[in-house]
Amino acid sequence: MATISPFARPLYVMAKPVGAACNLRCKYCYYLEKSKLFPNEHNTMDDETLERFIRDYIQSQSMQQVLFTWHGGEPMLRPLAFYEKVIELQKRYAGGRTIENSLQTNGTLITDEYAEFFVKNGWLIGVSIDGPKEYHDAYRRSAGGGATFDNVMKGIDILNRYKVEWNAMAVINNLNGSHPLEFYHFFKRIGCRYIQFTPVVDASRLGELTPYSVRPRQWGEFLCRLFDEWVRNDVGKYFIQIFDATLANWCGVAPGVCSLAKYCGHAGVMEHNGNVYSCDHFVYPEYLLGNIKTKGLVEMMYSERQTKFGHDKYDTLPRQCKECKWLFACNGECPKNRLLNTKDGESGLNYLCEGYQMYFEHVAPVMEHMRRNITNVG
Repeated sequence: MATISPFARPLYVMAKPVGAACNLRCKYCYYLEKSKLFPNEHNTMDDETLERFIRDYIQSQSMQQVLFTWHGGEPMLRPLAFYEKVIELQKRYAGGRTIENSLQTNGTLITDEYAEFFVKNGWLIGVSIDGPKEYHDAYRRSAGGGATFDNVMKGIDILNRYKVEWNAMAVINNLNGSHPLEFYHFFKRIGCRYIQFTPVVDASRLGELTPYSVRPRQWGEFLCRLFDEWVRNDVGKYFIQIFDATLANWCGVAPGVCSLAKYCGHAGVMEHNGNVYSCDHFVYPEYLLGNIKTKGLVEMMYSERQTKFGHDKYDTLPRQCKECKWLFACNGECPKNRLLNTKDGESGLNYLCEGYQMYFEHVAPVMEHMRRNITNVG
């Protein structure tokens, strides 16, 4: 199985079949509040919107391979019949293209019936799990406040039993961020070879960082220690997205992580009612591009407004970033994390800058060695 890198593709729109609805109440979830955007609506995608999306999304692609991603909230709140309808419509509108599907889930609703469907149709499943039980259960709680780790592991066991391809998507916070090797060894023990993780950076309404946010030096140390373990023992056996993306930037090719790319803007998100927004992290009224019922995806995603959104990622960087020797590797990371001022008082410095500088300095000799080897082989 190859790591899917949708953010390196020309046009990519995640779909939210249930909007922000979820059966969990994760402490750091940034999406639950999005339900306030649609106070008078049901949070499920209707058949008309689904068909319009599938038809338009396939027709908007310039590549033979088309990747659909079903996201949430928790997309498995929809019954299996919904995704059977997805397959039916994809076959109807494929037009000779190869269709692939991925689904991001918290893992608690996986059943034998779902697993049979996933393996039959070749779906890749991303499971949100934050490492060992004590770290996962600290912040990933059920709607009733209960622990969720055991239910997630039951879901993973079902996926493994049916040989469904899956990868782990973890959030790095103030707790597991201090235990990189325990975190990494856990995923190796449960047989997960493809790992993606994201640092949680969450500012309160008063502008202060929430207690569960990972700290800059903590993030840097986490990456450095995990990298050392991986590069000594696991290159070519375990695949960690941020290391792949770092190597891509070192080689001058587009990374599979939008946060480390120079520009963004080609990875949008569609809500259950057909509203399309610039990015999953920018689902706010000011970033609404239109609705699929009245506008096409190409029109919205290649609009002047969306193009500016994507180029602003680089163009609005402060001078300190543009003069940094690691600019090629970092590109300012995600704009949502640009919460600090530079030494000169200019706004727009990434909150995790110190940690990323530690990481890039640490991995530079190995990355340069890998780059030379790849170049020589090519």
